[in-house]
Amino acid sequence: MKRKLINNSGVTLIEILIGIVISVLMMGAMYTAYNAVNNSYSKVTDRAKISAQGRDLVTMIVRDIRNAGFRYFGDNIQINLLEHSPILIKKPASNKFKQECDSIDIVFGGGHFDSKQNFIYKKYKSSYHCERSKIEDRAKGKNKSGTYDTVDGFAIFKTVQVWKNGKWANPNTDNDDYTFEKQKVADYIEDMVFNPIDDKGVLIDPPPSPTNINRNKLYNIKTVDVAISIRSTKPFFRTKADNRNKAVMNETKRQRKDNDRYFRDTIIVTAFARNLGIQ
Repeated sequence: MKRKLINNSGVTLIEILIGIVISVLMMGAMYTAYNAVNNSYSKVTDRAKISAQGRDLVTMIVRDIRNAGFRYFGDNIQINLLEHSPILIKKPASNKFKQECDSIDIVFGGGHFDSKQNFIYKKYKSSYHCERSKIEDRAKGKNKSGTYDTVDGFAIFKTVQVWKNGKWANPNTDNDDYTFEKQKVADYIEDMVFNPIDDKGVLIDPPPSPTNINRNKLYNIKTVDVAISIRSTKPFFRTKADNRNKAVMNETKRQRKDNDRYFRDTIIVTAFARNLGIQ
């Protein structure tokens, strides 16, 4: 005897479609929320990386400035006024700020014990300078020639030399473990500024050198204001704007006005040239 089916459990086609639509909407909302959180996290990490790179560079420069003019007691190396300026700052011409940035040479004493435990005095020069960046800016896409333009900024290089036989020796042939040929220490830099300040807190302008009008102030530098302006490696903001740039160290001539989406950070510190006052 056949049994009749009274209760038929199941869902209709419309109910299935409604369930699919609800699932799609939920997945879309979850993806949107995830994407927003991920973008926010990426911006935070990118900003931290930019700040960290700039601060690492500044820390390195400040450490060398603090050593400027240092000499061991008993150092018998004869001072060459033209070559041994403790801090020598060079600034670009006012019409070349976007093509060049400041450079600095820092001279300080050092040395080591030889095999007979005699201390050998030495003199070193640590130099920082800019060169145009050679990194391709792929975020802008290819130019009319079908290639990528380079980043509109600088790479920072450091060189350490030793005074040997009456001149600054080539790091590749001086047999000194402390020296090295120029090495890139940072990129995506938009400006690097050094301002020497005297014991009265007054800017020394132009920076003293053995051949200019402020040569008598070579050992009067008490502090050096250091500013590093660095930009993000990839677009940071959603929209372009031309009001995100500020003048470095309030020098309006060095103001950049880039209408783009990059994030920029300027780190400014004061380095105390503690050894120059005891010359």
